[in-house]
Amino acid sequence: MSQGADTQVETVGRVWSTRAGINLGPLDLIADGAARNYVLQIGANRFHGFVVRRGQAAFGYVDRCPHAGLPLAQQLDQYLTPDGGMIACSWHGAVFSIEDGACLGGPCAGGRLTPWPVQVEDGQIRTA
Repeated sequence: MSQGADTQVETVGRVWSTRAGINLGPLDLIADGAARNYVLQIGANRFHGFVVRRGQAAFGYVDRCPHAGLPLAQQLDQYLTPDGGMIACSWHGAVFSIEDGACLGGPCAGGRLTPWPVQVEDGQIRTA
C-alpha cells in the first residue's frame, strides 16, 4: 500500500435483538436435536444468534456467553454438548439448559443466555 492511501476500515457493530416477523427459513433446515447459527444484517450492524431444534419446537438465543461475552461455538453450528442434551460454551465449558438458557454449570453459574424469541409457524422459523 502506498503512503497516503485510504486506510479507513469499516467497522460493523453488533446488536443484541431483532424485530419480530423475520423469516429464518424452514425448521427442517435444522436436524432434530441440533442447532444452527444465524447472522442477520440489521442496518449497518449485525445480530448473531442460534436456534436449537427439539422436535417441532425451536429455542433461540443470542450467541454470546454471559461469562466472557464471546460467541459460544468455536466451530460453526456446534452449540450443543456431545449428547445433545445441553447448550455448551466451547471456550470455558459452561453448560446451559436448552429450554430456558439457565447456566447449569461452569464459570457463569447463576447466569443465563439472552433469549432470542423465535417461533415455528407452518414449518417456518420466525422471530417473535
